Amino acid sequence: MKITKENGSLRIPDKVTIPFIEGDGIGVEITPICQNVVDQAVNKAYKGKRSIEWKETLGGEKAFKERGDYLPEETVEIFREYLVGIKGPLTTPVGEGFRSLNVALRQTLDLYVCLRPVRWFPGVASPLKEPQKVNMTIFRENTEDIYAGIEWQQGTPEARKVLRFLKEEMGVTQIRFEETSSFGVKPVSKEGTERLVRAAIEYTLKNRLPSLTLVHKGNIMKFTEGSFKRWGYELAEREYSDALADGRLVIQDVIADAFLQNTLLFPERYSVIATLNLNGDYISDQLAAMVGGIGIAPGANINYQSGHAIFEATHGTAPDIAGKNKANPSSLILSSVMMLEYLGWKEAANLITGAMEKAFANGKATHDLARFMHGGQSLGSKQFGETLIQLIN
Repeated sequence: MKITKENGSLRIPDKVTIPFIEGDGIGVEITPICQNVVDQAVNKAYKGKRSIEWKETLGGEKAFKERGDYLPEETVEIFREYLVGIKGPLTTPVGEGFRSLNVALRQTLDLYVCLRPVRWFPGVASPLKEPQKVNMTIFRENTEDIYAGIEWQQGTPEARKVLRFLKEEMGVTQIRFEETSSFGVKPVSKEGTERLVRAAIEYTLKNRLPSLTLVHKGNIMKFTEGSFKRWGYELAEREYSDALADGRLVIQDVIADAFLQNTLLFPERYSVIATLNLNGDYISDQLAAMVGGIGIAPGANINYQSGHAIFEATHGTAPDIAGKNKANPSSLILSSVMMLEYLGWKEAANLITGAMEKAFANGKATHDLARFMHGGQSLGSKQFGETLIQLIN
């Protein structure tokens, strides 16, 4: 049965259909492992009264082989129709070829929040002395900035036309190497900023968290990133003045490079982060490294207004280990935990998180994590999934 949205709230049937994209590379291995873990947790938590019907839809290399299209329109329509879905990693070429399928899904469904919670699991090796102090949630703008960037490659007629326009129409004189320059434009809007910051504020208040930090590079990019900061503060003052006045909402801002340093020196100062797309990319990956790596970093792409959400593994397809039973399914499994929480099925979500905490505390993990653990026991992908299921039961 389908999830619907009525009167501003999601209606979740007990027998819910969730579309999924298996993914490329290691996606073929980690997706069924994730589904088995989720199914066991849901069955255990609700004693058969609730369940998930997984509905495969095609994307990436599998879609191209079967349909001649890396992202068929049918796939987009299924995610649009069913509101909530999950996906494994998809191939994205660097420097040439088709643009990211992940970005295409986010923009087509207007999934304007990339939500990345970061926490440490006891037992997981970290480069920090006190990784338990890292507990943050990043709200990364997901449809503007470089994700909506427009570029013109050096040496093309289009690039020369842009150069002429900048010089002759806009009076730009500070381009040092004109003939060998490529050009790019990134849009940042007031509307896009406000809906992201509003979602971050609502999350901060709902979870009674100590602060919301706007991270930006407004000291240099004054009319894009600087406006992001200004619009964020203005929204808070206009719509959440009572929460600001009584101390339930505390908002601060930090320049992006200083923020990256500060998170290493005193991460406990930060809780919820709202930032633009490129900054959010750097921040979320650095924070993931601080607690053990991107292999245990979950992610979601959400439109809180329409209810659409796609949960995903945050890492790549890792073709070098595909098919070798070495891949770490934790990122996708933890993203499924986020999905269960989004559905309101917190009991099942907690069972998975608890099982993962026990496994890591006992040094049981896939090789990428176990090799750095004290007394770590390296498990294959399937064996790690089976261990989680045993701990759930």
